[in-house]
Amino acid sequence: MLNVATGAKWVLGNWKMNGRLASNQRLLEALLADPQVNAGHVGLAVPSAYLGQMTHLLAGQALRLGAQCVSHFADDGAYTGEVSAAMLADLGVAFTLVGHSERRQYFAESDDSLSAQIRHAYAQGIMPVVCVGEGLSARETGVQDAVVAGQIAGVAAALAGRDRVMLAYEPVWAIGTGLTASLGQIVAMHEKIRACLLEKLGSSCTISILYGGSVKADNASDILSLSEVDGVLVGGASLDAGQFKNVCYGAAK
Repeated sequence: MLNVATGAKWVLGNWKMNGRLASNQRLLEALLADPQVNAGHVGLAVPSAYLGQMTHLLAGQALRLGAQCVSHFADDGAYTGEVSAAMLADLGVAFTLVGHSERRQYFAESDDSLSAQIRHAYAQGIMPVVCVGEGLSARETGVQDAVVAGQIAGVAAALAGRDRVMLAYEPVWAIGTGLTASLGQIVAMHEKIRACLLEKLGSSCTISILYGGSVKADNASDILSLSEVDGVLVGGASLDAGQFKNVCYGAAK
């Protein structure tokens, strides 16, 4: 499970449905050669098809391996196409995204399914990175706080009693659009999320809240400089070695 004591902020990349064996290797070679990137506070969530390759490439390295999703089924069985938390653990996966907006949108993942994913990930020593965030209509009508609070409430029981909890706030309207929430909007939502988690979980757990939403080299430093932000979840920029390196440089300051 993810653990870092360096004081650096988290940088987790999400390749989404991208990658090929040859390009994956070239990208990893470029990243692993840089000690500011090949570090324990940096990770990459890759398609399940390439987890085996990444396990090999990351053997003995500090950079963490992540999955983009995990099955809500706990045990082996007749669940064609599913990848269990136990399988991910077998491959050395340190973290998995849970409830990314694209999973919610295209695969209709429910609170019950997400809660099961969270429980199974924890049971296998894998850190679930729970993604929450509002769409454009919610932001425009001023109900973004209620939407995000509802998403947290839906999985709060699965998070209760944990030593460590990690969430990623991703304003859906700022994913893949080139738009980025203002620094003020980011601070305000991160404060709301932390208050909501403290109310539901208490103060005994360590809470990390990442920001995701068109994070790239030219805005990462400003976002990471915010005390309310514990790291970033990087989408398209994590597929570009130069972009991802520059994001990591901002996290190590």
